[in-house]
Formats: sequence, C-alpha cells, structure tokens
Amino acid sequence: MRIFISTGEVSGDLQGSLLVTALKNQATAIGLELEIVALGGDKMAAAGATLIANTTSIGSVGILEAVPFILPTLKIQRKAIAFLEENPPDLVVFIDYMGGNLPMGKYIRRNMPDVPTVYYIAPQVWVTSIGEKDTEQLIKISDKILAIFPEEARYFQNKGADATWVGHPLVDRMQSFPNREAARAELGIADDVTCIALLPASRSQEIKHLIPVMFEAAREIQTKMPDVHFWIPLSLETYREEIEKQIQKYQLKATVVSSQQKEVLAAADLAIAKSGTVNLELALLNVPQVVLYRLNPFTYWVGKNILKIKISYASPPNLLVMREIVPEFIQETATSENIVKAAMEFLLNEQRQQQMKADYLEMQQFVGEIGVCQRTAEEILKLRVKS
Repeated sequence: MRIFISTGEVSGDLQGSLLVTALKNQATAIGLELEIVALGGDKMAAAGATLIANTTSIGSVGILEAVPFILPTLKIQRKAIAFLEENPPDLVVFIDYMGGNLPMGKYIRRNMPDVPTVYYIAPQVWVTSIGEKDTEQLIKISDKILAIFPEEARYFQNKGADATWVGHPLVDRMQSFPNREAARAELGIADDVTCIALLPASRSQEIKHLIPVMFEAAREIQTKMPDVHFWIPLSLETYREEIEKQIQKYQLKATVVSSQQKEVLAAADLAIAKSGTVNLELALLNVPQVVLYRLNPFTYWVGKNILKIKISYASPPNLLVMREIVPEFIQETATSENIVKAAMEFLLNEQRQQQMKADYLEMQQFVGEIGVCQRTAEEILKLRVKS
C-alpha cells in the first residue's frame, strides 16, 4: 500500500513525522506492507517517508509574504504530480499547508477520483470570519477530516463533513520531553539563572517582522533582571547567522542551539514566542508564555480593512478553550512595552503564575488522551479498508 502525505513548513514536518511513525507501527501490527511518499521535511524522512520534495522552507502567512514562494511551490507541485502519475497512491493525507494542499487536492479529485483522501490538521478556517469558501474547498477534497481541536470537529460536522476529533498529536510528543531538572542539567543552567526561551521564527518572514520587537523586549527584560539568560532553539539551521547577528546588535546574553528545542522549552522559566505549535508545547509543560505575531503592514491592512478578516485567537492554547489564557499581542499591540509588561508579571508575580497554571489545567482537558497518533493512523487505514 502506498500513502502520499502532503504538508509544508516546519510544524507540518513535525506533525507528519509523528504520523509516519504511527502509520508504520499500525501497518506492522496488521501485517500491511506500507510505502509512504511525501512532501515534507527531514523529520518525516527520518521517520521513514520517502521525500518527493522538501517543503519546510517555502511556507508563509500573508499576501506579499507568499509571493516569493509561488514559483517554488508550483515547481514542487509539478514534481509531485509527475511522481504520482508514475506511482499512483492508494490513499492521500493532507496536513495543514492550505496554499499547497488545496491545488493538490483538486488535482487528485479530478484525476484520481477513486483514491480516498484525508485532511488531518485542517487549516484554521474555522477561527476566521471569512472561512466559508475555503471550508467548502477543504470539504470537497476530503473524504474524511481528522480534527485536533474539539471546536474544529464541530465546525466541520455542522458544515456536513465527515469529521472526527482525534485529539492533538503533541500529547504524544510530550512523552519524550525531559523534566525541568534534567533539561537544565543538560543545558548547564545554574539554579540561580532565570532561563527565558525566545522562539521567533519557523518562517523566513518572521525573522524580519518578529525579531526586532522580540529582541527589543528581551533587552529591556535583561536590564531589569541581570540574572536572566536567553535560549534560542533554531527551527531551521539556515536562520542561525541572522539570529546571531541580531543577538550582537541587541547585546543579549543568549545562546543559540540546534536540535535541543525540547530541552530549552522544558528548562524555561518563561517563553516569549511567535504564535504556533510551540505555544501548545509550552502549555503542556506548564511554562508561562507571552505570544506575539506581526505581518507585513500592507498584508495586515488589506486583511483587516478590505477582506474584513477577524480571527478569534492565534495561539493553540487559546483556541482549545476559546478564550484568552495566554496573552497574545498581534500586529499593533505587539510592542516591546506590552511584551515586557506581560513577561515581568509572570517572572515576578507568583499569583499570575498560578493563574496561568490553572488555565493550562483547564486547557489540558481538551487536548485528548495519549495515543492520538495511533488513533489517527487507525482512522486513516480504516478509510482505505472501506474503499
């Protein structure tokens, strides 16, 4: 059996790698010979997928931000289509990455109508005010939608889709994280050092739009707390040179590391992070966090004033409970002053820390039980049996 998995960006590669492992384990358990081919990244390849092309560095958010990636995306899609025509899949799984997956899904629907399709971790059209058209397209290309948020499953079910809530795959991933003491020992962090994780970028555009405000806030915190040290785990090694250059510019006491994100997150007293998957990892580790995001000002203006886009929440912890338990600062509110104020409250106010831990406890009721990836793999392979 051949399964084609299509995803993009760093987070998609992570989620895809967890799924590849679960699918292979499930296939072994039922005596199924399984081949997985993919658009993804190094993590998926390490888990056992054969990469048609690497898509971890071509993701973006926004209008102008997407322009540089149009031609690379089209080139990769042509390469994937040529491969699938020569090696037809028995089943297709889409993970997030709407810009690449909608066109791919439409092609598969037209040219391979009998091939079952699953959308796992659907793009968050369910939290925007203009998601109707994209919702229709997602449902058209999907025989099954496997949702990671309870509200997401209800949304698609109400739109007539065959949708099932499986839980969030990070629940499984968290089992491999070290505890706080082990993580700090591994990184050599002394007991009297305040460790703050800075998580600025998994996309190239975020280097430009997020680092200045995040590092300005970090410099201000450093003047208020001399015992602080910042840790920056790289999502992609290609970002190292620019990040280290910015560390020098802002004169931060900071260490950049590769392949140690789990240790940095587990060791942190606080995190200042872009919105994304990492927010949920921090929440499951009970680490206080401040979330921010900025787009190109033109993109944001068009979205707000022309397209009239409204988004309920940006970070997964808030999306799980549909209220703000993690402070989010988006675009105009993403200032160094706001970030510093929120960060210092967590660092100095024990009551604020306890409130966030209580909110995290509430949130954890909505992530699902351990075994998410196994349940997802079972649902996917079940669809193939039905066909």
